[in-house]
Amino acid sequence: MKLPAPEEVVVTKWRVSCDGDDAAGLGHPRVWLAISPDTGFVDCGYCDKRFVIDRDHAGDDH
Repeated sequence: MKLPAPEEVVVTKWRVSCDGDDAAGLGHPRVWLAISPDTGFVDCGYCDKRFVIDRDHAGDDH
């Protein structure tokens, strides 16, 4: 069974970066992630934060 993401962020870019949450002391190395047009989201491999594309306001950068 797959658990829900601990945090979900709606974004308008198809490529996003994630470095965790430094404010809470939970940071990790910065990684760049590409959102798949098929699924509409991508999960960070370090912190499991989910980035969901807002298709209505997304830029054409993929």
